[in-house]
Amino acid sequence: MKNLIPCFLTAALLAACTNEAKREPIAVNYPTTKKVDTIDTYFGTDVQDPYRWLEDDRSAETEAWVKEQNSTTFGFLDNIPFRDDLKDRLSKLWNYEKLGSPFKEGDYTYFYKNDGLQNQYVVYRQKGDEEPEIFLNPNTFSEDGTTSLAGLRFTKDGSLATYLISEGGSDWRKAIVIDTETREIVEDTLVDIKFSGISWRGKEGFYYSSYDKPKGSELSAKTDQHKVYYHKLGTPQKEDELVYGGKPLEKHRYVGASVTEDDRFLIISASVSTSGNKLFIQDLEDPNGLLIPMVEDTDSDNYIIDNVGPKLYVVTNRNAPNQKIVTVDAVNPSHENWVDFIAETENVLSPNTGGGYFFAEYMVDAISKVLQYDYDGKLVREVKLPGVGSASGFGGKKEDKEFYFSFTNYNTPGSSYKYNVETGEYEQYWKPEIDFNPADYESTQVFYTSKDGTKVPMIITHKKGLVLNGKNPTILYGYGGFNISLTPSFSIVNAVWMEQGGVYAVPNLRGGGEYGKKWHDAGIKTKKQNVFDDFIAAAEYLIAKNYTSSEYLAIRGGSNGGLLVGATMTQRPDLMQVALPAVGVMDMLRYHTFTAGAGWAYDYGTAEETEEMFNYLKGYSPVHNVKEGVSYPATLVTTGDHDDRVVPAHSFKFAAELQEKQAGEAPTLIRIETNAGHGAGTPVSKTIEQYADIFGFTLYNMGYSELPNQAVLKEFKD
Repeated sequence: MKNLIPCFLTAALLAACTNEAKREPIAVNYPTTKKVDTIDTYFGTDVQDPYRWLEDDRSAETEAWVKEQNSTTFGFLDNIPFRDDLKDRLSKLWNYEKLGSPFKEGDYTYFYKNDGLQNQYVVYRQKGDEEPEIFLNPNTFSEDGTTSLAGLRFTKDGSLATYLISEGGSDWRKAIVIDTETREIVEDTLVDIKFSGISWRGKEGFYYSSYDKPKGSELSAKTDQHKVYYHKLGTPQKEDELVYGGKPLEKHRYVGASVTEDDRFLIISASVSTSGNKLFIQDLEDPNGLLIPMVEDTDSDNYIIDNVGPKLYVVTNRNAPNQKIVTVDAVNPSHENWVDFIAETENVLSPNTGGGYFFAEYMVDAISKVLQYDYDGKLVREVKLPGVGSASGFGGKKEDKEFYFSFTNYNTPGSSYKYNVETGEYEQYWKPEIDFNPADYESTQVFYTSKDGTKVPMIITHKKGLVLNGKNPTILYGYGGFNISLTPSFSIVNAVWMEQGGVYAVPNLRGGGEYGKKWHDAGIKTKKQNVFDDFIAAAEYLIAKNYTSSEYLAIRGGSNGGLLVGATMTQRPDLMQVALPAVGVMDMLRYHTFTAGAGWAYDYGTAEETEEMFNYLKGYSPVHNVKEGVSYPATLVTTGDHDDRVVPAHSFKFAAELQEKQAGEAPTLIRIETNAGHGAGTPVSKTIEQYADIFGFTLYNMGYSELPNQAVLKEFKD
């Protein structure tokens, strides 16, 4: 490929010009990954699994392999001439004060704050007009910044709080209870909590969830026995009461407990997968009260959002794919007795409550719209948002007269606003002071046609004045699964990408939740190929419209999005120049045998279900579809060495297959973050290093020998 390097023309215009400077090649000598003769048989078909030994991420042999791979990868990255410039720019742009939306607990207003480059956000609090003070500083939890705050829940009066910590990015949590006034720990730390919130019952104790923690390798976890416990303050954890789970009829992979704001009802939600849940309720005012079933199947998603005495308000997609709110009396709460309160509409509903009102947030083509209702179901007003983008918050306690919400989009850093629940008026509470001018950038929503004729929305963001010449470095980011919606939000790393003349495009693929349960179900099991087709069609649209070309296109996604990238690059290796799969689900025949993987079967199905499902999964599983003699794009796989959600074996095996079979000259590398998990709580310093590596790798393999927009680099250095 000819080395085409965009040169800076004006502050608003980037165009490509030919630069004959030769990019220096970087030699790569891949470590030898041994192969072991391991075979599984599915419905009479033998499947080789030569890298099975890499599944044991605690073995000395795997640790040695990780070190060798990182040595090779960083040997390549260290030679990218502008990698340090990217790191410097990311650090400078990241270095601004960030403030979360405040919330009230007891006599204090709390908020999360980061001074700029702190590895973890600090929790502050303020009483009245007094000066804010530090309440919790997670940066003091560990020397290397890898222990993070993973949850914080207060008693109703705000006098006690439980906070959760995660060590090394693990999904396993520890719980610490403190007196909020003195900030002193009031009892021993609770351990082995996983996929759990904390819900206080008065001030006497709280509910939490966990599995039986395995010894040694995380792979042996029994994830069909999630359980809810009640912990009474002042008693040892071993005496905690088992409330739900573990019995033959109570084996579920995800079980959660919550207590209503008035402390009257205990609510239990139980799921066998990431979609659909049973729902139970118990009247805590009745000493002999039992758990009463509200929904006894897992055909729908349901949760109680509020209550007024015995009247329950339930959010559900039962017979309402886009969700609605219903009411029912707690005496006989079966779903057969539900009455519509806020009916389903053509847009997906995500409601909240606060100040004595319901706030119904709708997604209109992935863009927020908020309506305020009273408790009689009467529409009070539409909240006129600050712009086109994503709003979040709109929640608080019943007695609150005002609360805070935040607003953002792809080119606007998040700001927070103070909202008056009675008048509907709001004022800007906080706006970041950042070295980035949103007015220089623009976002456009387009609708393109997928392979089967389905219209799919995509938001494309870039610097104003972009020349559509097919030579703009472009990142296409996707997810497409688990009913998760990608809505517009600002990212510092994407801002740096766009400063360099980059295009950032996000399609709302099927499998997500942007258009409700029907959109989700159109991208699961034997319809999963729809997701990949949507992603491929998005890339083809960007190329056809001259935003970019295959030589300047990178695809990126994480977790289920990592699977998306892996499947797309093995199906269409010609389509992109760079592939960036992060913490991906890459072995679709064995994913359900690792940690919480079995809970993902609603979206994926399993290879053991039917021969049809086995053949379908094998047909797109990235690990099983790397072919000999194919030129794959430059690939940088990223994962954490001890990810206990999507185990690193997925990425390890995929990288080994690519390195063995790559026929082209493009590098196929794996960057393994040590003492790290699935990504949550990653220290800022590590995040900056990671994205400097990712963007450096991407631009270098698009043919750049220097940053496309040197003017930005010179400006911030001066």
